[in-house]
Amino acid sequence: MMSQTLRASRSLFTRAARQQVPVARTFLTSAVRRADPVQDLYLKELKAYKPTPIKAGDAEEHVQKFALPKAPASPEEANLAGELSAYESQEVEVEGQAAAGEAAPVEQHWFEEDEEEAAAAH
Repeated sequence: MMSQTLRASRSLFTRAARQQVPVARTFLTSAVRRADPVQDLYLKELKAYKPTPIKAGDAEEHVQKFALPKAPASPEEANLAGELSAYESQEVEVEGQAAAGEAAPVEQHWFEEDEEEAAAAH
């Protein structure tokens, strides 16, 4: 009995394989759109987004008010005559000369060795 069922199932299988089911392909059936849940969620949120309206006072929080800087003092207003007389009354300092009331500077040779130290080293 088992052999008869196997033969019957083989014959049914071969008949089904021989029959060709006519398939009509059209543009719509060949280009099936696959569902993309991430893209659908993104498009849904994008359509639901409503930006906040911009108010006229929004920029005032982020921008400093302009104030004119203080005008600089004119050099003509300064005491030019007093400064000139103070400059003319200054004493001239010359390098190597002693100022009035000071002792003459002692010249030091920094890079010369003493004769005693040179003789002891040899």
